[in-house]
Amino acid sequence: MSHALERLMGKYPELESCREDILKAFGLLKATYEKEGKLLLAGNGGSAADCEHVVGELMKGFMSKRPLPPSEREKLLVHGEEEGSYLSDHLQGALPAISLVSHSALATAFINDVAADMMFAQQVYGYGRKEDALAVFSTSGNSVNVIRAVQVAKSLGLATLGLTGQSGGRLHSLCDVTIRVPHESTPDIQERHLPIYHTLCIMLEEAFFG
Repeated sequence: MSHALERLMGKYPELESCREDILKAFGLLKATYEKEGKLLLAGNGGSAADCEHVVGELMKGFMSKRPLPPSEREKLLVHGEEEGSYLSDHLQGALPAISLVSHSALATAFINDVAADMMFAQQVYGYGRKEDALAVFSTSGNSVNVIRAVQVAKSLGLATLGLTGQSGGRLHSLCDVTIRVPHESTPDIQERHLPIYHTLCIMLEEAFFG
């Protein structure tokens, strides 16, 4: 059992009801990266900030430095020993993740020209491949633009993960795995989402980088 998960349960005992789904979420994400897939993330408001936060933990070292393996360092020596060593010393192992909330030009154009509720769905359609996963944050579980993204993801064969509040909303029945925080207030839900995804990121880092 992961020490990170046990630490989470020790700090937030009310999340014991989420334990099984957190483990399922870890399995889903681990399988995605084992297939050399990537993680797409979507959410609104504070949940949009959570998407950015997750990318920051996955795309670089979080709790470890993630040095490049010798085989990867060797490839960079094509640029010469000095340049290759610098590149190798300043790159870290990455778990590919893309926050869909960051693309302001695309988002505003699509919202204005086509349909606001389809913004994330369009990005999933453009980026998504069957080996990928989509993780969405919605405290209500009913954010329409997030639901549209999940619908498209499922049609393309992506694995889907939802982080919601207690009811789970529509996402509970749509997503392959839904982590439902046992709270109803938006701030309370978001305050628990953060340690949950921190724990998942630590577990993934341990699985892929030791």
